[in-house]
Amino acid sequence: MQNPSRRNLLIIAAVLGAAPLWSRARAQSSSTRWLERREFFPEGVASGDPDFHSVILWTRRPYQDSRASGRLTVEIAEDPEFKRVVGTTKANALAASDYTIRVLVGGLKPKTEYWYRFTDSEGNGSRIGRTVTAPRDDEDVPARFAVVCCQNVNQGAQNALRRLTYDDRRAAPTERLSFVLHLGDFVYETVWYPEDSPNGHYYGRRLRDVVRFENGEKITNFHIPTTVTDYRALHRAYLHDPDIQDARAYLPFVAMWDNHDFSWQGWQGFERFLGPNVPAQTRKVAANQAWFEYHPGRLGQSLDQFRAPAVTDSPVTQFDEHGLGIEPNNLVAVHSLTGYRALRWGKHLDLLITDQHSYRSEDPMGRDEAKAFTDNELPFFFPEEALIILDGGRAWNGGNPPAQIVDWNAPVQNFQKDRPPVTVLGSEQKSWFLKRLKSSKATWKMWGNTNATLDMRADLQNLPTDFPHWPSTGYGIVKWGGAGSDWSNAFSERGEIYDFIAREKITGFATIAGDRHSFWAGLAAKSLPPRDFQPVGIAFVTGSICTPGFQEIMEFLPKNYPLRPLFISDTGPNGSPEGTVNLLARYGVKTALEYARNGDLAQAKTHSNPDNAPHVSFVDMNGHGYSIVRAGADTIEIEFVCIPRPYERSDEEDGGPVRYRIVHRAKLWNGDQRPALEKFVIEGDVGMSI
Repeated sequence: MQNPSRRNLLIIAAVLGAAPLWSRARAQSSSTRWLERREFFPEGVASGDPDFHSVILWTRRPYQDSRASGRLTVEIAEDPEFKRVVGTTKANALAASDYTIRVLVGGLKPKTEYWYRFTDSEGNGSRIGRTVTAPRDDEDVPARFAVVCCQNVNQGAQNALRRLTYDDRRAAPTERLSFVLHLGDFVYETVWYPEDSPNGHYYGRRLRDVVRFENGEKITNFHIPTTVTDYRALHRAYLHDPDIQDARAYLPFVAMWDNHDFSWQGWQGFERFLGPNVPAQTRKVAANQAWFEYHPGRLGQSLDQFRAPAVTDSPVTQFDEHGLGIEPNNLVAVHSLTGYRALRWGKHLDLLITDQHSYRSEDPMGRDEAKAFTDNELPFFFPEEALIILDGGRAWNGGNPPAQIVDWNAPVQNFQKDRPPVTVLGSEQKSWFLKRLKSSKATWKMWGNTNATLDMRADLQNLPTDFPHWPSTGYGIVKWGGAGSDWSNAFSERGEIYDFIAREKITGFATIAGDRHSFWAGLAAKSLPPRDFQPVGIAFVTGSICTPGFQEIMEFLPKNYPLRPLFISDTGPNGSPEGTVNLLARYGVKTALEYARNGDLAQAKTHSNPDNAPHVSFVDMNGHGYSIVRAGADTIEIEFVCIPRPYERSDEEDGGPVRYRIVHRAKLWNGDQRPALEKFVIEGDVGMSI
């Protein structure tokens, strides 16, 4: 909404499926009979996607008598006592939308704090929510926001969210956050019922009995949703977590889905769970519908509610030149909700948010033919040289891909040689993204990306002779989540984007990502040694709120497992495990193995391989917490706030202790300069992460 008028508000509200509310010029005391009764609003309240004059408000008011609709009063005020109410309207809680309500409020003041609430016809009131509008696009003020991802109420506690809100409430007004960027996996569709796992635990985590799917399906030892009823139940279960609900009531959220919001290894309209691709267009639509209903975002779909298109689960056998399945049901499903969008915050920030799963082509690492590249003794890695060729498809080497890839145990057929290069964004979204990048006048152009852009690899060619043999002369890409599934194995498209940034001399480019369940900081570059290493920006990955990370999982490797020292050292106090995987990812195998042998970090670093990860300045694959971004006129800072493993909910008001805080800082560079990062440990011990 570039033109803040009542007429435009009505049009945009209709597109967003929201009730319109236009604020009035003169505030007045509330005349609504309101008594807070949170039990009638069990999922709380939320706001989302603010701009400089509007924001979307949200709640859910279910009715036990299953009536078709209920009428609510919506108020927004300049004070939490509602003595200065600037807007009031009526909105319907429809059974067809699971009684969720979306209200687009316009005519608000820029850079202003507001409070809002909902009241039903009997005077039962929701909790009071707080929201914040953006500064005007040309206002010279820094942007401050939090970045979170990967919360799993089935397997852990959301202490990080309580820490986030606790700290912000006590910050100076000029230092407070303006919104939370949620980079996906707001829910996890893979749900373990306690009775399906030994002793009710999974990787040592206690399983919470948070949701039972009415129509779900069991895959091995976990359950997945299959209908919109199931996906709605999943969202409700997550919103019953008090720390998630409190955070959404305190700050506006800008949210984007990741894979688990639909399906673990899903892509386009397919589901995949450690097996073949399964057409699941009905489930894709169901996931989109529940996401639309439970998140207050500027995602246009229908006039008053999500009208789920009729689709069937149909085989997809034909793909266009970019790898998009052109079967009609697949196209309808993936286009049933568009999530990519931009948010402007003052003069210094353009936040470009993309969807990494709805339009992507199939990940070659997930294909059956790729199993030939998996060595039974080194199952966590994929050969980088082979993956670069597979990723390039028919365009590799100027359109001359090899028929076979020979640097392995035995020559393997290049099963991608007649396929297009891998795309993560898809052609339409990528075109939008590049145009927005080029046209942006903001100081910082930040790519809000649910998947990490920093390469995650190891120099397995340097393994000692007494270790399992790596049948390649090059590096190994770390496999994560059963396949690759992030930008560290999408070389062609990432290279295309970064070449565009270099060619257009775009400065202030940064990426902030999630999904890896770990903290990373470094430089954005399309390739690493032995190829040309030319950074075009800075890049960060935020840790998970609570979902287990790679190090935690590797701790369950048997102590006599030959590869354990690459990931875990047992030389810590009292034999406690330490994450040599951080050393592996940054310095290489010799450093990891040396530390596992003698526990001397300084000595271990003398064995480092400078070509392994020149792009990485910090990595913690045991990191839970969140990040804080501060983007100003000539400097950007990203602070990692890391907490201990959140096995159980903290009893402390602040959410419990902090492991460390570290700030990464970059000065704005010009088009001919190389970006650079500084880091400052503010609190705690970062261990082997630097």
